[in-house]
Amino acid sequence: MLKLKPRKDIYTLKDVETPNLFKEFFPYIEPPRIFFDGKYIPPQPAKNFYITDTTFRDGQQARVPYTPEQIETLYKFLHKLSGPKGIIRKTEFFLYTPKDREALERCLGLGYQYPEITGWIRANKNDLKLVKEAGLKETGILTSCSDYHIFLKLKKTRKQALEDYLAIVKEALSLGIRPRCHFEDITRADIYGFVIPFAIELMKLREESGIDVKIRLCDTLGLGVPYSEAALPVSVPKLIRALIEEAGVPEELLEWHGHNDFYKGVINATVAWLYGCTYVNTSLLGIGERTGNTPLEAMVFEYIALKGTADGMDVSVITDIVNYYKTELHEKIPPRQPLVGEEFNATKAGIHIDGLIKNEEIYNSFDTLRVLKRPIQIIITDKSGTAGIAYWINMHFGLKGEKQIDKRHPGVAKIYKKIIEEYEKGRVTPISNEEMLTYTKKYLPELFVSELDHLRDYVIKLMSHYIEDLSQEKEMSTLKATKIRPVLKKFLEEHPYVQFIYIVDAEGKPVVGLTNDIEYLHKFEELLKTETFENREWFKVPMKTGKTYTSKFYTSRITGNLCITLSIPIRNKYEEIIGILGMDIKFEDVVKMENGSYEV
Repeated sequence: MLKLKPRKDIYTLKDVETPNLFKEFFPYIEPPRIFFDGKYIPPQPAKNFYITDTTFRDGQQARVPYTPEQIETLYKFLHKLSGPKGIIRKTEFFLYTPKDREALERCLGLGYQYPEITGWIRANKNDLKLVKEAGLKETGILTSCSDYHIFLKLKKTRKQALEDYLAIVKEALSLGIRPRCHFEDITRADIYGFVIPFAIELMKLREESGIDVKIRLCDTLGLGVPYSEAALPVSVPKLIRALIEEAGVPEELLEWHGHNDFYKGVINATVAWLYGCTYVNTSLLGIGERTGNTPLEAMVFEYIALKGTADGMDVSVITDIVNYYKTELHEKIPPRQPLVGEEFNATKAGIHIDGLIKNEEIYNSFDTLRVLKRPIQIIITDKSGTAGIAYWINMHFGLKGEKQIDKRHPGVAKIYKKIIEEYEKGRVTPISNEEMLTYTKKYLPELFVSELDHLRDYVIKLMSHYIEDLSQEKEMSTLKATKIRPVLKKFLEEHPYVQFIYIVDAEGKPVVGLTNDIEYLHKFEELLKTETFENREWFKVPMKTGKTYTSKFYTSRITGNLCITLSIPIRNKYEEIIGILGMDIKFEDVVKMENGSYEV
């Protein structure tokens, strides 16, 4: 079928004197409106579908910034989830602060092809230098396109904005960098008066330079709608087709970036694929400004549904990501959030649990255990019976085989009795997971690690890094007190929760020991003068195993503080153990000082 070529000559910039704010669509004193022009356009899916990620850019603008180590971990998850075909094609990074650059260097150092790391900058040449210095091949450039931004924020005319944007794009092309122009606030923009003329000029620069110029369509306030019959500028189908057919932008250079302000984040991204947009931009768990971005995990499932295959994506990594957010980042994930919430595959008890026991497909749309490593959850009521309670416990704690709790377990009977008493008092709502955990903790305490042990594990994980680094300082292997003392003194200043730090030789004889606790200084000094330590566990275990030793909780006989001891071998250049470095840590102080936000 023959197709007419785009008439680029008929779309020129309309440099208006006053901004077009589309007040019929966006009255502001009332919610936004949707208008229909009666013109239907059929879907024309892109040849290829890809997902891109903005977790480390837009996603960071809605939470406490990630540390470089956390970004590296999440990037590894994205790579594994993406699979060998690189379905998660790209991810973008900030470049401004030392932490931004450290995170970038960590991730580039992994050498992954996908997701490709790209930058994000404002439309100025100084920012562009950061991209060049980082060695990135592609960067996003903020090119706001609605009159709300051009007139009211930038205080420019359309002509001035267009000229400034084209200048920075030309500069990027001269440096061999692929520009990705972010058409910010496109769903409130004058499509034929600014957007299409701008896109046409970008395609001219592409032809002249031989370098692809990409366009990201940013639905900044989530105003886009998936209806093809809706009018511009809010119709996502018409936006995509206008860029392709009127501006001549190849589908592989188009990307959709949506927000979820009006519950349309996922459907708008899906429709973008179906109308010819190759890329949809997302963030992990949908975390982003206001109501968030399009959730990456949602588009993974949309991809599978539309393509009929995962194309090598390891979908189970989604649950690994969720667990990392909950345990390491302390993110509060709504329990009923699709695919990632605690209760997304939970169902009410009674007749439902009966159905699940007979055949889980009755109340589960896919094998959540196999696909997401998420067993089916049930919500307990007075109709659950002891079988339902035992099922909840086994599923929640992942108990299998001989470790499974039987419905005749005395603890199960006690929980069931308590639940029945609740409903006899007039309760009508289900028993929450939090309540079930409280009951289980009370009547089956053997299933729980104590909160104190959780905190101990946290402290040990934190301090192990410090003692390992300290043991490898070149002064340590000299076993000379005069050389070691300044290093230990500096360490104590940086880590005041260390009560006592010391080194003994391979026979357990003290070499040096330091404390900043003036009140007990004399007692520590006396200890080093009068004792040897060859029979202490903190000495014997690392001498025998060559590994770091961690003690149980104990009360210091010198200070009375609740403490944990860590010790590690000191080695010479032949890797022989020549001594032991140990430190006694004031447990409560390290928890408070290193991470005041730690939650149990």
